[in-house]
Amino acid sequence: MPAGTDTAAKTGVDTEVAVVGGGPVGTLVARELALLGIDVTVLEKLPEPDGVSKASTLHARTAQTLDRRGLLEAVQPGRYAAARGVRGPVRFHFASIFELDLARVVDEGPVIVGSPQAFAQEVFAADAARLGARVRRDAELVGLDEHDSHVQLRLRSVSGAERTLRARWVVGADGARSAVRRLSGIRFLGDGPTVAALMGEVRLLDPAGAPGGWQRTPRGWTLLWVNPHGASRVCTYDYRGPHQDRHSPVTLDELRGEVERIAGRPVPMDSPDWIARFSDASLQAEQYRRGRILLAGDAAHVHFPAGGQGVNLGLQDAVNLGWKLAAEVRGRAPDGLLDTYHGERQPVAAAVLHNVRAQVALMDPDPRTDALRELFTELMRFDEVNAHLSTMITGAGVVYPVGGRADDPLAGRMVPSLPLKTAEGTTTLAELLHDARPLLLDLSDDSALRAVADPWTDRVRVVVATPAGDAGGAGAVLVRPDGYAVWSALGDHRDAGSLRAALTRWFGPESR
Repeated sequence: MPAGTDTAAKTGVDTEVAVVGGGPVGTLVARELALLGIDVTVLEKLPEPDGVSKASTLHARTAQTLDRRGLLEAVQPGRYAAARGVRGPVRFHFASIFELDLARVVDEGPVIVGSPQAFAQEVFAADAARLGARVRRDAELVGLDEHDSHVQLRLRSVSGAERTLRARWVVGADGARSAVRRLSGIRFLGDGPTVAALMGEVRLLDPAGAPGGWQRTPRGWTLLWVNPHGASRVCTYDYRGPHQDRHSPVTLDELRGEVERIAGRPVPMDSPDWIARFSDASLQAEQYRRGRILLAGDAAHVHFPAGGQGVNLGLQDAVNLGWKLAAEVRGRAPDGLLDTYHGERQPVAAAVLHNVRAQVALMDPDPRTDALRELFTELMRFDEVNAHLSTMITGAGVVYPVGGRADDPLAGRMVPSLPLKTAEGTTTLAELLHDARPLLLDLSDDSALRAVADPWTDRVRVVVATPAGDAGGAGAVLVRPDGYAVWSALGDHRDAGSLRAALTRWFGPESR
């Protein structure tokens, strides 16, 4: 029986949380909730998975986040496996200028991981189901009514049959055209499209003669990831203006013709697996939470796919939201905890939208942009500039405003996954977070600090450990389930009052 089913039935709902959208973000939200014993149902409008993977790049901060749930290796098909310990230059681009070295700003884990989103969502969905979540396909959301104690969802199948489902909470992870966002009345604000882009997977009939890689001409861009033995990824950017009809289906002739127009010569292709339109629209939900309704992933933010940052934003949304919503469902969330989801994640997405708009401008194919691109290329060769841009792309610079002491250098930052020696044996901080419980890590065997945390041990795991590496002088650190510190003790600074305040602020009042 799924976790929490009896509780949901007794409280007059069909499920505690309905997650609308069965993509990687929705299934990871469900997995997080199910891991914490919350009754959760995923609603996906597609009757069967379509196998389409428009995104396939996981950056360092997402890899670190998944490692803290034991999911990093699971989301990597064999041929994409990323080495953890290899440290050499990792070449990447900003606005298609391949001068970045992402490895300069990453101290832990793989710098970049190849994981097609269709594969990752299968992994998350299967593990969510193992943990007790239900995944319901052929369930398109067509109606949404919020009440004081629940939300009623109206669902429609491809046959036209309708049914209702009552949930205590709803998470919209249903993409850029989110029905949850639209039906809840949350505004999607920002800049409209200026670029018309196409993407598809086709068979190239002359792969050796195709314009492989990133090619810029005065007429636009072609991006071809050539596979001589199967489907090749083909993409075009047209800066003359947005699509006249963003929702019209794309034909092979249209994609072929656009590649030929930009490249200036025919590029024979056939047998499309899928083709889609997209644009450089830069939009963000005005609120990530309205009452009992929350948004995550592309339902909360969309942008041009420069640097593969979109799916990373969404997966980090999921892990930030999951433990907070679980605490709310259980009635253990301190005041304002769930609202920190918007407060923390909205600025992170806004910063990504900002850097993507800059990349779109730098990629303008007009020859008048050439001098700007040349100057920017020179600037990227300065270490400080390279590190600044690499930090943006990898997410390594994410710091949350968690409050606490102004002189706490770890507060709001992801805690490194050091090797640790405990009474039970060797482990790592990442492994200690696999169960998504908060953690007080005592690195100096301080019984006084452990005594402060004792009234929270029903919610907070306390572990005494000796670091096998450099802990940066930390004597203890209080870590949220998503891996970010909310308090640390450095040297002789072991203020029990600030620890008690952090425990109360993030994990609720002490147990009596």
